[in-house]
Amino acid sequence: MHSSWCVSLSESHVPFPPFAGSSMEDYMQYLGGTVGVATLTGAAAAAALYMAWSPTPMVPPVDIDDQSAEVPDGSGARQSRLAPPGGMTDFLYEDAKTLLQMMERGHRISGNGNCLGFRGSEPEYSWLTYGEVIERARNFSAGLVAIGMRPGQDSFVGIYAQNCVEWILTEQACYNQSAVIVPLYDTLGPNACSFIINQAEIGIVVCDKEEKVKSLLEQRDQTPCLRHVVVTGPVSEEMRKLARDIRLYSFQEIEDIGKENPIPTQPPLPDDVATVCYTSGTTGDPKGVVLTHANIIIDACAVIAQLEEHAPNKSDVMMSFLPLAHMLERLCEVTVYINGGSLGFYRGDIRLLMEDMKTLRPTITPAVPRLLNRIYDKVQAKLNGSKLKRLLFNLAFRMKQSELERFVIRNNSVWDRLVFRPVREGMGGRVRLLVCGSAPLAGNVLTFIRCAMGCVVVEGYGQTECVAPCTLNIQGDFSVGQVGPPISCCHIKLVDVPEMEYFAQKGQGEVCIKGRNVFKCYFKDPQKTKETIDEEGWLHTGDIGMWLPNGTLRLVDRKKNIFKLAQGEYIAPEKIENIYLSSPYVSQIFVHGESLQSCLVAVVVPDMENVVSWCKEKGISYNPWEQVCRDKNVKRLILDDITALGKKAGLKSFEQVKDIYVHHELFSVDNGLLTPTLKTKRPDCRRSFVDRIEAMYALMA
Repeated sequence: MHSSWCVSLSESHVPFPPFAGSSMEDYMQYLGGTVGVATLTGAAAAAALYMAWSPTPMVPPVDIDDQSAEVPDGSGARQSRLAPPGGMTDFLYEDAKTLLQMMERGHRISGNGNCLGFRGSEPEYSWLTYGEVIERARNFSAGLVAIGMRPGQDSFVGIYAQNCVEWILTEQACYNQSAVIVPLYDTLGPNACSFIINQAEIGIVVCDKEEKVKSLLEQRDQTPCLRHVVVTGPVSEEMRKLARDIRLYSFQEIEDIGKENPIPTQPPLPDDVATVCYTSGTTGDPKGVVLTHANIIIDACAVIAQLEEHAPNKSDVMMSFLPLAHMLERLCEVTVYINGGSLGFYRGDIRLLMEDMKTLRPTITPAVPRLLNRIYDKVQAKLNGSKLKRLLFNLAFRMKQSELERFVIRNNSVWDRLVFRPVREGMGGRVRLLVCGSAPLAGNVLTFIRCAMGCVVVEGYGQTECVAPCTLNIQGDFSVGQVGPPISCCHIKLVDVPEMEYFAQKGQGEVCIKGRNVFKCYFKDPQKTKETIDEEGWLHTGDIGMWLPNGTLRLVDRKKNIFKLAQGEYIAPEKIENIYLSSPYVSQIFVHGESLQSCLVAVVVPDMENVVSWCKEKGISYNPWEQVCRDKNVKRLILDDITALGKKAGLKSFEQVKDIYVHHELFSVDNGLLTPTLKTKRPDCRRSFVDRIEAMYALMA
């Protein structure tokens, strides 16, 4: 249902040498005697020591120990210390209150600089300027009107494509005529796409690949409202014949039609609808989140205001690879466009992302835990082969971590040059701002990324229903296990969840959000809207949070997905899963229980690298992988480890799983076990593993 930016749950646990303190004496002794990395003499030594020990600390925008304030209305809600007492921030720029004005402001601020970059057959990126983007969007807009799009808020245009130049041109074309853009996820599947097209009465869809065109054409009987499909590339004669009563056009054809038939712009108002962004959900049909131009711009402005001098500017270049169908990526892009920055698209193949990054050399990038975990794992794997490298890494990590604690963020120390340079270079070497979101990120990985990248790394929490973030880390706050204070455009309060023993009086409860970033409604679904937004305008997220002493929010549980066991005990499986996921032997886990059963079971996908390493140590066969997953010793290893972790985290006996099935294949969007936002589809997992689940319960009967 919801799309969270990030929840960090585990503390850093990277080991350090006992002698690797942060004093100058320790540093010199280690360099000179223990490792003998280099002999620093004369001017070189003086320069290196100056760089290492005379860094300038940054000044956080608020007191790190007091990051939010109670709203003075008696509601118990909290607000950003960057907002006026009891108030919220609004638009930051008078000339950019809609997503159409945003692009025009970017054009002015940048001096018609580079806007959208792409890689074709050429090794380097090619660029469209802001002026070219604005002109092409106007032409495309006029072309859409010529083939049947009505100007105004009653028109909904679908976009079924990966991130690309045409995605942004289509979006801006809609805004030119106050129309509404509706993204179709690449992974929603044909049935969900048909549902969205019918509900929104979409007459025109823009696609990037003929496979998607074919998918839409095969569903034509279920989508009688769809009359036109525009393809970003050339359209084959075979596909035109298959289309029959649906008109097919190339993107260039529509641009040419519009260029020959120009029309005046019909600009939207701030409170007009900009997009209906459908959330995939874990059950049932997707829900259309209705977001206005003001919702999106105000949320972006609050993020920009909090980041202060670290916010995007006209010199920045951002890498675009997270799906534009989700609001996290779109929000990040808004913060770039509105200040005249540039944006480069990856080539659509995630396997080539790092190559694209090295070519683009972005200064800003959003990221997801899956990418950051992969970087962390690769570094750890290289360290395992050398004690010397491990010792040097541990010292470097310790030194960099001590700098974070002093609000020092940099990438020019001796440690950055000796140890962490490959990590930075792998992402282009210029990243100064990294925004992490979409799923939980372990605290040790977050701390590693902050140390290795030497840049501002922030994570936050939010969902589509409040655009993207409603909380965000304060830059300079090096702690983990929290997602920051409220951003300045909204208030957050915690509401009692008595059946789970969470009470607002104790600083715990369901996270509720109120502000200008909260969505209008679910499209054509007043009942679900009423269930989500109460009479006072508070958005009920279904997430359980707690306030920390420094005024930041920690996410601890989910209100939904709870169930009762046979003895009447409530279980929140996601809380248990998050604890078990800190095991080095667990890659993915699905915890399951039933009202007729008295205990829990789980399906575990092991971490291949760590399990294989353990098998080698124990002399157990580690090939093929399916056989490893069937090994009783491996099962016992994982079950014992997660049970110990659960006990350490304070899980009650009935909250611990009593048996597990070890599965060899990762849960994924492709096999239907994850949503496009990488959340577990619990009913689908239950159906997929029903035989295994029943077998585990039968053995315990």
